Amino acid sequence: MVFRVRPAGGLWMAGDNYDYDLVIIGCGVGGHGAALHAVGKGLKTAILTGGDVGGTCVNRGCVPSKALLAASGRVRELRNAHHLKALGVTVDNVKYDRQAIADHAKNLAAKVRSGLENSLTGLGVEVIPEKGSVKGPHEVQAGSRVVRAKDIILAPGSLPFVPRGIEVDEKTVFTSDGGLRLDSVPEWLAIVGSGYIGLEFSDVFTALGSEVTFIEALDRIMPTFDPEIARLAERLLIRPRSIDYRTGVFASEVTPGIPGEKPVTIKMIDANTKEHVETLEVDACLVATGRVPNTKECGLENVGVEMDRGFVPVDERMRVLTKKEGVEVVPNLYCIGDANGKMMLAHAASAQGISAVENIIGRPHAVNHNAVPAACFTHPEIAFVGLNEDQAKDKAKAEGFELGKSTGHFRANSKALAEGEGDGIAKVLFRKDTEEILGVHVIGLHASDLIQECANAVAAGQTVRELSYMVHTHPTLSEVMDSAFKGAVGIRTH
Repeated sequence: MVFRVRPAGGLWMAGDNYDYDLVIIGCGVGGHGAALHAVGKGLKTAILTGGDVGGTCVNRGCVPSKALLAASGRVRELRNAHHLKALGVTVDNVKYDRQAIADHAKNLAAKVRSGLENSLTGLGVEVIPEKGSVKGPHEVQAGSRVVRAKDIILAPGSLPFVPRGIEVDEKTVFTSDGGLRLDSVPEWLAIVGSGYIGLEFSDVFTALGSEVTFIEALDRIMPTFDPEIARLAERLLIRPRSIDYRTGVFASEVTPGIPGEKPVTIKMIDANTKEHVETLEVDACLVATGRVPNTKECGLENVGVEMDRGFVPVDERMRVLTKKEGVEVVPNLYCIGDANGKMMLAHAASAQGISAVENIIGRPHAVNHNAVPAACFTHPEIAFVGLNEDQAKDKAKAEGFELGKSTGHFRANSKALAEGEGDGIAKVLFRKDTEEILGVHVIGLHASDLIQECANAVAAGQTVRELSYMVHTHPTLSEVMDSAFKGAVGIRTH
């Protein structure tokens, strides 16, 4: 196998007919990871940022939202007199500065964005600030000029989805983009959608003093979570807080208000009958109804690609296909991240970017999406990898095996009890015949960290029996997982 490498003088060399070996359109986490891996493999690489280094994750998603969750979580903890008293701690008159919390999120995003750009330029990636689109085979429109590349990776990311009938002003009716600016803390906030985005924002705003009403179109709250985890999350994250919800209803019409003068009006209709059921007047409304691919201006029509609801069809190697369920590959064109719809998570995009480069240099690779973990950074956190319980039951029925289930409890964990955080469980789903792990779901303190061991195990094909014999540090939260693994094979821990 032959790889392109830097010549002794340190200059990059592309083929005679190309300006670059690789051009990447989009500079979110996926595009950035692909670029770094590409230069590490000797490819002359350019990345078109569209003036958005870091993309959604860094500027309008993962990074600033975690900053808000960290700050508001401290406020919640310090105001929880009952919890602190149990630890022997008394804190009086806790206050917060809304603008300082907002600035913390903004400054963190700027710091991470700067680090990403410096890493690109420092390693020799050419950073082009213009937006890019596919002009033809091997051709990319980069602003006013056309550049040629042997291979092209699309990484345009996604945008907040706003349903029909909802008018967004990003002040009183806002998407996650506007919510992360934390321009105000409304007394009463409606959140349309109760998935990851909505749940994290409810955590932030209730900690800072807002009352929240969820509006969910499906028939249960938190429909994207494992049903058992959702029921426990309702007990831990909804009922104890200033939160109520409506399920089975659409926000058919949302009209912005004027802060301090005119409320936001939300008309709701029954999800089945489409009849009007209620009108709410609130101070603000967050639209958290998911995201859509940012592919309208990618130019894929120029190479004969039929998109599916805006998503770019790809195969397991991230190669672009001419249509969904198609087998015809568009030569030398790849798509990673949210735009292909396989798994709309920043770390999945990064893994796909590395995978695409591996395939470009001739080392066939496919990402195991069943082993990609996900997390919701509420207090306590929720995390999972693999199938939920309903999906696992369906698989067991279809394939004729018996489903196993084992649960570890935070209330039986010394470290969790020392922290005064005994709420939560870790649930392991597995095949009883082969002891293969099908899915793991955790709700509790630092669930987002605990899930990584499970994701690694799924990726490596480890069984629950193998994991049950691995030694976990005492006393740590990791023993919650140890308890679940051991319980799966009949080893008692309590």
